[in-house]
Amino acid sequence: MTTALERIALTTHALKVFPLPSAVLFPHAALPLHIFEPRYRALVHDALAGDKVMALAQLQPGWEGQYGERPPMQPMMCAGLIIWHEELGDGRYNILLQGITRARLLEEREGENLYREVRVQLLPDAEYQGPEEERLRQAVFELAGRVPASFAENLLPVVARSQGGALADVVAAAVVPEPERRQELLCELDVRTRLQSVMDDVGELIARLSPVKPVGPLN
Repeated sequence: MTTALERIALTTHALKVFPLPSAVLFPHAALPLHIFEPRYRALVHDALAGDKVMALAQLQPGWEGQYGERPPMQPMMCAGLIIWHEELGDGRYNILLQGITRARLLEEREGENLYREVRVQLLPDAEYQGPEEERLRQAVFELAGRVPASFAENLLPVVARSQGGALADVVAAAVVPEPERRQELLCELDVRTRLQSVMDDVGELIARLSPVKPVGPLN
């Protein structure tokens, strides 16, 4: 049985890519997307009919006047799998895209499809173990006391079982909202540096938030 990474590796010569300025997908995290443009409805249709592989990419600064064309993309993107979809009556889709691996843009392919396809190099994380992992987990546990219980309950189990680069990515996906900062973290290939950078983001968030007061009677 092929792994998710092996499935994506089969597409590196012609990876379907959805450039979306407002969103950055991380490996090990999932992102809900609403697909309504005709060219990207065609992309999702073709992906669902085949390997379910597609990538999400940011556009280079200055894209605003060129979105309907093919403005340059940021070279670092995230390739993933469509793990759930809902086809709406008028051809639109709701999908859930699961990030699998970083991918570096090598060249864009010329083709007859409405959507864009690229040739990429996959950049899966090397294994890493170090003290930064436990420090980041402890910072997330402290953050959990300052955010709504529902948010903490979803994040803490994932943090507890994640390691190395995956730990940095799942935390970043949960706590970093700004696309520009998310793209910076996506571009960071050194796992130790990424763990430290995400720890800085968590620390800044903790400093801005007051502890959540407990609800209900105290024992």
